[in-house]
Amino acid sequence: MKIITAWTDLPDFEDVHTEANFWDEHQLDSKLMAASVHESDSRESTTITLRFDPRMLSRIKRIARSRYLNYQSMLKQWLAERLEDEATKPSRKE
Repeated sequence: MKIITAWTDLPDFEDVHTEANFWDEHQLDSKLMAASVHESDSRESTTITLRFDPRMLSRIKRIARSRYLNYQSMLKQWLAERLEDEATKPSRKE
């Protein structure tokens, strides 16, 4: 098993099967993963479960890796940005 010690060592995958084959033979260094974990603030958080189509989740993870983020942090960032957009829109009353 080959150890990945830098995010730049990850190739761009052409498809999900190529990525799956890569991860069958590679793993991330624990120090790399620990350094990438987002430190949460002192506020509490609640764990939820979301179901994603596997292909969508793979695309999300790929985008997150290209930005050197873990995918959960990126999803939280996306949701926070969307909530901010929604908060600044005038409300529609029908």
